[in-house]
Amino acid sequence: MKSMVRFILGFVLALVLAPTAPRACAGEPAPFQLQAEAQVDGTGIFLNQLLTLSLHASLPILRLAPAPPLGQTISLSRQQIMALAKDAAPELNTTNWSGPELVRISRRVRQLCEAEMAEMLRVALQRDYVGGRGTLEIHFTRPWPPATVPEEPVSLQLTDLPPAGVLPNLVAGFELWCGKERIGSWQAPLQARVWQEIPVAHSPILRGQLLREADITLERRDVLSHHEACIQFPVTDKWLESAGNIQAGMPVTAGLTKARPILRRGQLVEAIFQDGPMTISLKVVALEDGALGQTVRVRNPKTMRELYGKIQTEDLVSIAL
Repeated sequence: MKSMVRFILGFVLALVLAPTAPRACAGEPAPFQLQAEAQVDGTGIFLNQLLTLSLHASLPILRLAPAPPLGQTISLSRQQIMALAKDAAPELNTTNWSGPELVRISRRVRQLCEAEMAEMLRVALQRDYVGGRGTLEIHFTRPWPPATVPEEPVSLQLTDLPPAGVLPNLVAGFELWCGKERIGSWQAPLQARVWQEIPVAHSPILRGQLLREADITLERRDVLSHHEACIQFPVTDKWLESAGNIQAGMPVTAGLTKARPILRRGQLVEAIFQDGPMTISLKVVALEDGALGQTVRVRNPKTMRELYGKIQTEDLVSIAL
């Protein structure tokens, strides 16, 4: 009986004094576990993108290799990854890694939808071709099939456009880029409009009516269908008049206007000769109608000599010797 008690006490004492067992047991996963599939961006393949870290594990950010091109997949074995990691950080412990023997690596991608593609095209066309002529609006004439692009910032470069620039119907050629990586090239048929506030006759304007006195308002119109520039509005030229009848709702273009003559044929006006400090004035007869700033023929009624004078005011012309 005493020998049995001694045996039990000795066994308990041995358990108490035995060294502490390690925390990690055979069933516990290693701190670093490789993934079978990994996705990266264009900056490269980084070690932390290939590993699943266990709780409390930490890992430096190490770039192992360039990223695969868009649409391609590369495979790295566990030994290759360990060797690349050792090259980048020789002090790194790679003995406690687990996971598959091979890791497939591809690029993170997304689908570029029609609305986003149209906006990228609109911004490029506005910047390079439309400028300040108005606000461009475009629509695809055929549905745009979504394009696969990197899940990174993407830029657009125009490569082909009609020589006349943006037209109501056009085909635009362009390329998509991700940094210095060319994603692909496309051609897209488009419908375009350029919206601008332009002067429009709110009421009919009669031939010869001064535009400062006409009923003109600004309206938002598509100016791609107009091939002639409109007048500046509001009208500040007090001598600008309508060259013909303008119907209500019509844009008031420069070709529909003219400068009202302030000098009439046969009118007697004063002419000034300027020769250095000397000024000579005399009366001349206008031989043709003329607007402010125009040069017209005049005649000295005494000598019957014809001269050319620039109209300064309604009753004054200047003649250069």
